Amino acid sequence: MSTLSEELIIEHLKAVKFPGYSRDIVSFGLVKEVKIAGADILVRLNVATNNPAVPEALKRDSERVLRPIPGVSSVNVVIDISAPPDMASSGKRGATQIAGVKRVIAIASGKGGVGKSTVSANLAAALGQIGANVGLCDCDIYGPSLSLMFGATRERPMATSDNTIIPIERYGIKLISMGSLLDDNSPAILRGPMVTRATQQFLRQVDWSGLDYLILDLPPGTGDIQLTVVQTVALSGAIIVTTPQEVALIDARKASAMFAKVNVNVLGIVENMSYFLSPSDGKRYDIFGAGGGKREAERLHVPLLGEIPIDIETREAGDRGMPIVLENRNHPISQVFIKIAHEVRKRVEEQQNEN
Repeated sequence: MSTLSEELIIEHLKAVKFPGYSRDIVSFGLVKEVKIAGADILVRLNVATNNPAVPEALKRDSERVLRPIPGVSSVNVVIDISAPPDMASSGKRGATQIAGVKRVIAIASGKGGVGKSTVSANLAAALGQIGANVGLCDCDIYGPSLSLMFGATRERPMATSDNTIIPIERYGIKLISMGSLLDDNSPAILRGPMVTRATQQFLRQVDWSGLDYLILDLPPGTGDIQLTVVQTVALSGAIIVTTPQEVALIDARKASAMFAKVNVNVLGIVENMSYFLSPSDGKRYDIFGAGGGKREAERLHVPLLGEIPIDIETREAGDRGMPIVLENRNHPISQVFIKIAHEVRKRVEEQQNEN
């Protein structure tokens, strides 16, 4: 039988993750007191939230990891609840609303090549299909692709006399992308401060008025652009895009950790290139492995929003300049994206009601 100690209790509590985040309650500093009286344990947590489901989950998960400890007779987890700071209204770290936009959702990935822009384009289209007014901001300054996916590489945004940028509108979606500002083969040769300035212009100088959702297609990684966005924009949440393989998941964890550090809620995981169905016999091939997105979603305590297979028609639609959701709403991939859009809207609205 092990000897009960505060250190042992704390060590076990490190297995309890804060709902929606990859960090545990110990690293978040939520454990305020541990008392041991013989075989009885009292743990006191302090949580800043307006969501009643959060303390319920923390109490349940804490008791679950503590009860099996040898020598423990009873566990009492007491949670003190305080009101969270309103980051959007207080301006903490400079995070503010974008004029004319109700909700801002960031689409992120830890590494390139996982199809994040395809997900961004089709999610924006799917939100539009279910009745929302949507805008799409291509924050990948160095590698913009959304202008191609919306057939807008030869369109140029206009500006008003007060230097407000009028975004391109395609299929009812407002769009701004560096790909619409440069010639086809022209690279964006910009240093860090200029990239930050360009990102801020896309976010603050563009007329995004009348939007229910603004989707931000972030570049891969956790660099200047991501930091500019998370520190200055009041995000409604973030979606992490990954493939099933471990090399992509490692980087996806870094992206989710970045959002955790700045208190941005991760709405869920989208597993792209999940599998391939042979058109000849319908056989499934797990080219990049299987189940990685699901395991990561479970680790973060967030939903797996969808598994999107490798699909030739989806790729061809994007290359033609019309996301598959708009080109063929009844396509199986389109239906997956529409399902994701419904879930994202539900989670964002629930979160808004809780606050």
